This record gives sequence, structure tokens and C-alpha cells, in this order.
Amino acid sequence: MKNDLLAGLNLQHWRVEMREDGVLVVIFDRADTSVNAFSQDTLIELNSILERIENEPPKGVVIASGKTKGFIAGADIKEFQDFDRKGTIADAIARGQNVFERLHNLPIPTVAAINGFAMGGGTEIALACTYRVASSDPSTRIGLPEVNLGIYPGWGGSVRLPRLIGAPAAMDLMLTGRSVSASSARAMGLVDKVTEPANLIDVAAKLALTGYTRPLKQRALAWATNTIAARKALQGTLISQVARKAKKDHYPAPYQLINTWVNTGGSMANLLKAEQRSVVKLSGTPTARNLIRVYFLSEDLKAQGSGPSDIKRVHVVGAGVMGGDIAAWAAFKGFDVTLNDRDAPALEKAQARAQELFAKKVKDDAKRPEVAARLVSDISGDGVETCDLLIEAIVERPDAKRSLYAAVEPRMKPSAILTTNTSSIPLAELREGLARPASFAGLHYFNPVALMPLVEIVRDDAVSAETQQRLAAFCKAIDKLPVPVKGTPGFLVNRVLFPYMLEAATAYAEGIPAPVIDKAAKDFGMPMGPIELIDTVGLDVASGVGAELAPFLGLPIPAALATPPAEGARGKKDGRGLYEWKDGKVVKPEVPSGYEAPADLQDRLILPLLNEAVACLHDGVVSSADLLDAGVIFGTGFAPFTGGPINYIRQTDADVLVSRLRALEAAHGPRFALRPGWDSAALRAS
Repeated sequence: MKNDLLAGLNLQHWRVEMREDGVLVVIFDRADTSVNAFSQDTLIELNSILERIENEPPKGVVIASGKTKGFIAGADIKEFQDFDRKGTIADAIARGQNVFERLHNLPIPTVAAINGFAMGGGTEIALACTYRVASSDPSTRIGLPEVNLGIYPGWGGSVRLPRLIGAPAAMDLMLTGRSVSASSARAMGLVDKVTEPANLIDVAAKLALTGYTRPLKQRALAWATNTIAARKALQGTLISQVARKAKKDHYPAPYQLINTWVNTGGSMANLLKAEQRSVVKLSGTPTARNLIRVYFLSEDLKAQGSGPSDIKRVHVVGAGVMGGDIAAWAAFKGFDVTLNDRDAPALEKAQARAQELFAKKVKDDAKRPEVAARLVSDISGDGVETCDLLIEAIVERPDAKRSLYAAVEPRMKPSAILTTNTSSIPLAELREGLARPASFAGLHYFNPVALMPLVEIVRDDAVSAETQQRLAAFCKAIDKLPVPVKGTPGFLVNRVLFPYMLEAATAYAEGIPAPVIDKAAKDFGMPMGPIELIDTVGLDVASGVGAELAPFLGLPIPAALATPPAEGARGKKDGRGLYEWKDGKVVKPEVPSGYEAPADLQDRLILPLLNEAVACLHDGVVSSADLLDAGVIFGTGFAPFTGGPINYIRQTDADVLVSRLRALEAAHGPRFALRPGWDSAALRAS
């Protein structure tokens, strides 16, 4: 085939290169973007190329990326959102299916050459090829994350993947949305070869010419787990696995995926049609619309970190759980970090936790020592002089923090930023005496640092715009989502979360069993119950936050949080708190037989959180409802399927929630009184 046979197609997003060995390399290089994602235009162009290939087939075809940043990220989510509004999602899904099926049916071998990430539609086009080759670069990740958008693979992926790697492994990938490395993909049969990045196209072309027979064990597993009997047998197990993590009413996509796979048979055309019908139906659900909203909220937060940070060296003061884990995460992400504490055993414990993190996150044994070497214990505090960013993570006492700042600020470089990881103390209380207040801000992480994606950048009028921008860029560099918040007590996340936890502690003090309280919250959609959360955060931390926030919010503190906990009873970190803990896992007692939760328990927990979210928006703690929803979702795990607390209020009807709050106030007292802001137009659906 000659390149001039594509003349007249006016290609904007694809190009082709004919190799001397007769293999045609079809390169996806979407115009005006740094990352490949499938739009309808790109699919139409690919279809035209495939039609020409059908007319004059080369010896083989390699599908490759022209981008340095990965293979293909999937479908263009913005366009997907537009299709949802225009009601043409069925056509969009049908087009993707038809183009990939055309690729699959070419009368010649086809190979996907995967460099870097292949997600969603990127994996689906690879599945439509005869073979797959992946780069051994650590950036290579392959997955089908559509469940995180409230749908599941709709361009043939849900049909082809189980037939390729067997149903158990395929369902695990699709139901969790997780991605796998090149080596893991090779082990499960998702890719056929793994090679060095420089050899990727050559190896793919050779595979097209010579072919490859998958091991008999892989082929047998794929066949055996997709029979009618196997599908029926696996159905119950799969549903049970999903039910442990997601309620059907909240997240219908995984249940619908299982149902469609189990109950659909026949030809490929029939299977694809069933997939299309199911995904189209899911795309119109509130869950899908809200999860797509959450996706764009995360993109908005990432955009906060544009520009350089000029931060290379980080100094963390305080080797407790938070300080040690903040330091370890920064080292893992490539920064040179010194960790200071006067207590040598605390530094040793922090280093031990760091090694556990590195062992888990750094898969290449040869690279682990290099990562570990970036984290240096610094008992004398020498790192102060050379750091670009100092993060204070000591005890939650303003006097102790101010004393530390007075000692370290004169030793810091003029360009260095001083930050505090305080969870609730206003910046104005901490800034007294600083020589450079414009370079002082809050950088508030959440526990556990390695898992929680959000960092609050706490600012007020004294913090310079340059400081805020550099901190946001630093957050982006460590793969955290930065949200700018006003430096008032509790900032955003703790201020919203505190009334929720306080009401849980109040209910606990009334004698409502802790597991019942936690179940009510999880039934709403929270990832963890509030009693378990208090223990996870630590009763000492919760008590400290309570002392700061309760007077500000005018709320009474129940006995469980009124005073610091007894020695050895701080919660998860001590193995004992409101619950018992064993090997880091909670041990919940049995609920007395026949016990029934109060009918208003869920409202008692959730409505104070919503009430305070409204007040935060009213008080300008964040600059918009979108930022508030993003901060609360990524900082607390607030039910993502709702789209965030303000979005939930709009969709539920603010007036209905006001009535329920007034009913709670009448039944339980003034702590449920309406906070300011419920009359805002921002709470009404547009």
C-alpha cells in the first residue's frame, strides 16, 4: 500500500508510514492536544483509513501513538458530556463499536503498539487488534476505568476482554476500574509482548509478520470461564464482590455489566448491541452525570497547579504520623527531603513507615534505594537552610508553632516558603512575628497521606499570589489535588466534616451502637462511617480540632471528644479507641439482636454536614460551589455519585432539606438550626 492511496482524505489526526517490510504503521496524533483521546472526528478519520486498507491490504498494520505522553487516554469526556445533552450518545457508541469491529475484521494481522497509558477506548482499540505489544517503561498502564464515570466499556471492550484473558481477570479490571503495568498485562494475557520503548514499533511489526500463539492455559481459561454455565456460576460471586463496595442504587454500572455479560449470548453483533443498549441506558443516569461532573472537578483542581513551583528541596518538621508520611510521599515523588524531629525514635518510626511505602509503590527493586536515599533524617534541623519549602507538622498548639517559626524563619532562604499542616488553626493566629508573612501559608494534608488525593492550600489576604501558585504547582508535582481555601477555623474540609463527626459522637454518647451509626452513613454513600473515621483520624486530633472549631461553630462537644483521650486509647494508631483495632483493621462489636436504628439517624449525620457546606459557601471559604464540591469529595470521600454536597442539595431540593433540618431542630435542639446561606440562588438547580 502506498501513502498516496490516502490522498483526498484530508486527515487531521492520523498519519501513516509504510515500512520496508510491508507493514503499515497507522499513527494517532490528535491535532492541537498533547494527549490522544477519541473524538467522533478521529473515529470518522480512522474509519476512512480502514476502508482504504480493506481495498489494498498491506502485510500487516500497527496502531501506534504519535504522542510522547502515552498511547490513548480513551474517549473525549467533554464530547461525551455534550453528546449526553444532545441525546446522541447511542450514535457515538455505535460509531466506536463499528470502527473497532472494522479493525478487528481486517483480513491481515493487526498489532497495537502501546506506549505509556492506554485507558478506556485506548484499551478497547488494542483489544480489537490481533495482537498487543506494550512498552516496558514504568509509565505504561493499561485499564478500562469507565466504571468511575458511571458506565462501563462500550466500544466492544466488555465483550472482547473476557474472551481474551478469562472472565475473572476481565471482570476485576472492569468492575474496579484499576489499571495494570505492562508486565502484569503480559502475565494475564492482555498483551502478547513487552519490549523496550525504543524497539516498540519494530517488535510490533515483527509480530504482525510472524504471529504469536498464546499459551494453551490462557486460551483454555478464556474459553472455560465464558461458557453459559460458567457465567451463571460466577454471577453470584461477582455481585457479592461489588456489593461489598457499592450499593446498586448508588452505582448501577457494575451490576449492569455483570447482568449483560451473564445473560447475553450469540453472535458478536448481538453482543455488541447488548453492550450498546446497556451503556446508553447507564449514560443517562444521575450517577453517570454526577461522576462525569466529579471527573471535571478533578481536572479543574489539577489546573490550579499550572506553572513552575521552583521547589526542589523540602524540609518537614515533625516526624509523627502526618509529618513522616508527608515527607515520605514527597521523597517518593522525586523531591529531596529532610525530616526533622528532636525525638530520634520518632524519626526511626517515620523511616520504617517510609520504607513500607517505598516497598509498596516502587515496583523496581533496583530503583528503591535511590528513592529511599531522598528521605534523610535530620535531628539537628540542618535542612532548614537549604530547603525551598518548609512544612511544619508539629502539635496543634499555636504557641508551639509560633515558637518554631521564630527559630526557623531567620535561617530560611529568602525565596523559601514556610507552611503549616495545621488542620484548623487560622493563619492569623500563627503569623504573628513573621518577617515574611506573604511567604507563609497552610498546606493541609489528609490522613492517610498516600491515599487521600486532596491538599488544602490555606490562604488569606496576607499570602501572596506567587506563594499560592508555587504551592499549587508543588501539589501537582506530588500528584495531589490542590484546593485554595480561606484561612478561617477548620478551613473547608474539617469545618464541613466536624459537625458530622460531632453528631456521630453525640449519637454514640446517647447509646446508639457505633456500628449502627457507621452503617447509616455508609448507606448514604460515605466511604467510611463517622465513628470509624474518628478512630482513624485519632481521638487526640479530633479533640484538638473540636477545641478549635466548636466555639467558632457554636456547637456543644460530647464527652467522647471533650477532652484528650487516655494514653493508649487514641484510636487506630494505638489499637484502641471507640473501637478495638487489630493489625490495623477495625473490630466492630455485634449489634444487639432486634435493635432498630432511630428513623432520623441518617439525617442527623448528613444534614449537619450539608448545613455547614452551605455556610462555607456563604462565607467564601472557597470561591465557588464547584470548588466546594471538589474539596469535600476529594477531602472526605463524600458520596461521589451525588456530585458533591452542593450538587446534592440542588438535586434533592434545598427547600426539602431545609424542612428536614427544621424538624431535627424541633426534635433535638438548636445544633440543627439553619446556618446562613440557604437562601442562595447557588443552591437552586439551574
